[in-house]
Amino acid sequence: MRRGAAVLAVVASAVLGLGGVHGVASAQPGDFRAAEVPIEQGPPQPDHLAAAWYQKQHPRVVPTGTNDFGCRPDAERPRPVILAHGTDSSAYSDYSAIAPRLAAAGFCVFALNYGGAPGALSYGTEDLRASGWQLAAFVDQVLAATGAAQVDLVGFSQGANVTRYYTNKLGGAPYVGRWVGLASPSYGGVMYGLVPIAQAIPGVLQIFERVTSVAAVQQAQGSPVMTELNAGGDTVPGPEYITIGSRVDEMIQPFGNIALHGPNARNIALQDLCPADLTGHFHMVYDPFVQDLLIGVLDPEHAPEPVCAPVPLGTGIPQVLIAGNS
Repeated sequence: MRRGAAVLAVVASAVLGLGGVHGVASAQPGDFRAAEVPIEQGPPQPDHLAAAWYQKQHPRVVPTGTNDFGCRPDAERPRPVILAHGTDSSAYSDYSAIAPRLAAAGFCVFALNYGGAPGALSYGTEDLRASGWQLAAFVDQVLAATGAAQVDLVGFSQGANVTRYYTNKLGGAPYVGRWVGLASPSYGGVMYGLVPIAQAIPGVLQIFERVTSVAAVQQAQGSPVMTELNAGGDTVPGPEYITIGSRVDEMIQPFGNIALHGPNARNIALQDLCPADLTGHFHMVYDPFVQDLLIGVLDPEHAPEPVCAPVPLGTGIPQVLIAGNS
């Protein structure tokens, strides 16, 4: 895998710091491989395609304002924000627009590229549980660097499941103030009814795994990983859980599979606040209204007033398809 010397230094510090602040990562699997933590910053982009084109020329890049390990949280925003990307993606691809806005709003912002096979140029394809361990090590690193007692976690798509696996199953809850899931596949997806058919025919899911990824199959509704993640309750005491989802999500159906349940959970449906915004799964992280909602969720006292504007159904899908095949 091609890496810059600065990236190698940051990754090495993550490995050497395992078990650091709260010891969650000290029990990592024997074949543990640290996530990639780039520090070369790239400019904001308007959509996934523009981000993908830029990243082709700058493979080890993160959004503007991200992974500044000299950043110190202030009294108004005492928790650093850690961003976790989705499946077959990267921190830059999914957060090139959101991260700069969070940094400009005064947050210390961090992001990792988790779940990548050796030599990968996209991430979030490996076992979701192993990715949870990678996140645990990164949380340790961020807490140690910033001196903060807790972080806020923001996960898009698979990133929501990875961050919740860390929080709920790896003992991370005491170190998480807020957990936010954007287009969270909380109970997995059925892919327009294809998943139940595939699950009923022996060997089909294995074929699907080979043409997609381990992580993609693990997020099917009713999969062993999704069952494990939600066993005993889909939230645990301590953190505040918030989902922000779309009723026209192209990947997560039924819509109710996004919501979490419990006294410390809040579920926001985008169209309940802005009916004209038909943003679905893929455009979620590039939608200005969603970005405003996220800033308001993370910092209610300084919440911007989201501006409701029409967004056509299917926005973002062509850009993702072209990016994935170019």
